[in-house]
Amino acid sequence: MHRVVALVRPPQSTFELACAAQVFGIERPGLPTRYAFGVCAERPGPIATHAGYDMIVTKGLDALDGADTVIVPGWLPAGDPPSPEVVRALRRAHSRGARVVSICSGAFALAHAGLLDGRRATTHWALAGELAARFPHVRVDPDVLYVDHGDVATSAGAGAGVDLCMHLVRTDQGARYAAHIARTMVMPPHREGGQLQYSAPPHPAQIDGTLAPLLEWISGRLGEPLTVESMAAHAGVSTRTLNRRFADQLGTSPGQWLLARRIATAQDLLESSDLPLDAIARRVGLSSATNLRRRFRNALGTTPGAYRRAFRAGPRTGR
Repeated sequence: MHRVVALVRPPQSTFELACAAQVFGIERPGLPTRYAFGVCAERPGPIATHAGYDMIVTKGLDALDGADTVIVPGWLPAGDPPSPEVVRALRRAHSRGARVVSICSGAFALAHAGLLDGRRATTHWALAGELAARFPHVRVDPDVLYVDHGDVATSAGAGAGVDLCMHLVRTDQGARYAAHIARTMVMPPHREGGQLQYSAPPHPAQIDGTLAPLLEWISGRLGEPLTVESMAAHAGVSTRTLNRRFADQLGTSPGQWLLARRIATAQDLLESSDLPLDAIARRVGLSSATNLRRRFRNALGTTPGAYRRAFRAGPRTGR
């Protein structure tokens, strides 16, 4: 059982905490329970929240000593430094091998603890400038939804906390397990693009020219030789317009989105079937086992064979 502990502080943002609790703390029918979720605070007892109620937290910082993953679900006000006791607890958890994760403004707590020095990290787009100014040794990326270094991970604004938590589940348990959780939450298992697509009001094209029907059409034809031209023709727009809509709505290009969808489908087939690599490659539109291996390694840093061995044999324990 992988133990996840969230460190909260008053006034706690309930949504960021709920992101972690919903992914790691719910038992779901038909899905083996592989996470144990808990909450702790520097000073146990009533913890005020931004939602107008207090919550009772019974565990102190020593709960972090038994965690495989430590999550800081927001840190407000962001300018308030954590106490020396919290800094030591975060450093101690990291040094013994726990994965330390922040959601939204929680990146400030990790930065105060020195866990982001010399590393790429993210936070809410409205706080990115402040994080970069206060911690010049942190390479702040204001666009991405999350950054994962394996031992340390940060997410953008509150909703991106779900994206990061789902990514961690995929890393721990495989894409099929994560997809099951996503279905119960009525959300996609992976969002495309970065957070800057949400930092300004949507363009009219995002409302009048939604890509949803096209994405569904593409997903049902991954094995076919799709091109940007054929996608544009199906949508009844020029390739230039299609590229602009993908950039506006998804923060990526049609080709990059298609490749990500093909790799995700390949992951599912590697976990759920005994199909040879050539058959999987043809089914997802990557033509050959050689191309599948190359694309897989570039995207995920591993080989299809290694991925299948890891997730067909059962979930990983600990980190």
